[in-house]
Amino acid sequence: MRRFPRERVLVTGGAGFLGSHLCRRLLRDGHDVLCVDNFYTGSRDNVSDLFDDKRFELMRHDITFPLYIEVDRIFNLACPASPVHYQYDPVQTTKTSVHGAINMLGLAKRVGARVFQASTSEIYGDPQVHPQKEDYWGRVNPIGPRSCYDEGKRCAETLFFDYHRQLSLPIKVARIFNTYGPGMRPDDGRVVSNFIVQALLDKPITLYGDGSQTRSFCYVDDLIEGCVRLMDSDDAVTGPMNIGNPAEISVKELAAVVIECCGSKSSIEFRPLPQDDPFQRCPDISLAQKTLDWSPQVSLERGLERTVAWFREQLSD
Repeated sequence: MRRFPRERVLVTGGAGFLGSHLCRRLLRDGHDVLCVDNFYTGSRDNVSDLFDDKRFELMRHDITFPLYIEVDRIFNLACPASPVHYQYDPVQTTKTSVHGAINMLGLAKRVGARVFQASTSEIYGDPQVHPQKEDYWGRVNPIGPRSCYDEGKRCAETLFFDYHRQLSLPIKVARIFNTYGPGMRPDDGRVVSNFIVQALLDKPITLYGDGSQTRSFCYVDDLIEGCVRLMDSDDAVTGPMNIGNPAEISVKELAAVVIECCGSKSSIEFRPLPQDDPFQRCPDISLAQKTLDWSPQVSLERGLERTVAWFREQLSD
């Protein structure tokens, strides 16, 4: 695997949860980082600790509009990723995925940059294949309430591979599975942050459905390591590549682990399952293991301890 010299790296969505962690990692690796965000779900606070670093720059910009800059590499992470946020303005979500991909691919073509697309496990929809491998085409409702995100990301992948085939553009596509860790928004509607906040406040833990649906959760440091390794890999490695933790757990079991980790008195409260919510979600990461020599290193228990400690500090402010 190649290690790149100091480069100018653009991170779109860089003030979000994953983006801010990626910016820190790239700075530690010695790169110059331009963080671009429209602050729809991201926040300046997420990267405020980087303001004094001369190699870091923050720009407010919406990637549904073209961006004229000079960079060596592009990480395209811009898009609301939680159902609460991407369903709030579904038209804009689709535009961010599709127009944003077109603009970032156009920029990469103009400046000769390699470009990384943060795709998603939502590509697979409510899967009939388990665990999900990259050659599975998915089972997605094209007109449901989650379609703006699911189909937007699927279209973005199409654009990336068409640019690669037609124009020989160097691309990297990662299908990111559920990720958690310090820096998540308390109100993002994701299961880990929901459970932790509710548990720390001793409020009822809200379970949708009967809690038997399964997920797999990857700690953010492991996820960022996988994405960086994919970007650094040989040009022949394009993806799509699953990046996530294959350790599967039911949502009900997760609630019990969170309650114990928080020392909470919370009870369990059941609610109806949202439309098109997948019953199973777990990555087959054999391709990443073989190609990148990458596997998650942080256990769920250890990752939750760190995440709970961070949320506890935020809620005490």
